[in-house]
Amino acid sequence: MKWEDQRQSENVEDRRSGGGGMPGGIRMGGGGIGIGTIIIAFLAAWIFGINPATIIGALGGMGGGGPAVTSQQSPAPKPAANDKAAAFVQTVLASTEDVWRAQMKGAGVQYRDPKLVLFRGYIQSACGTGQSAMGPFYCPGDSKIYIDLNFFETMRTKLGSPGDFAYAYVVAHEVAHHVQNQLGITGKVDAM
Repeated sequence: MKWEDQRQSENVEDRRSGGGGMPGGIRMGGGGIGIGTIIIAFLAAWIFGINPATIIGALGGMGGGGPAVTSQQSPAPKPAANDKAAAFVQTVLASTEDVWRAQMKGAGVQYRDPKLVLFRGYIQSACGTGQSAMGPFYCPGDSKIYIDLNFFETMRTKLGSPGDFAYAYVVAHEVAHHVQNQLGITGKVDAM
């Protein structure tokens, strides 16, 4: 399938100019959490089946029972027209919008499109601070998908998953979390 000639979603925010990694830790408010905390969070997530972003947010003091306040400016700029990776993600997101709108309409539910946020290094979300090392993630607190496009390079070089299909799968997977959230499945699973 040739994706270049397809519709692109308008639901993409480009916050890459505001991000940046911090060696040894990620920024959490005025302080930071180190790599040891992140490793513990991932181990706990693996053992208990909890989203690592939720654990990191709680360990960083951001999980006080509700969504954290974000410090992002609004509105976010759109990706540059000549940014091929961003255009690819916008096209994949548009395809998921078309499919899920039709599927939900057939089920008598109005689909609410998610926003997809492009970032670099780290970013504040309603679920706490996200970091590129965590990979792409969906935050039910703000109904947004977060992705550092450098993850595609990691997939290609370190995970042995190159190509458009693999990259599209990542976006579609995060959109599926949005669908689960919209249908109330996420809340039921979290309650269990």
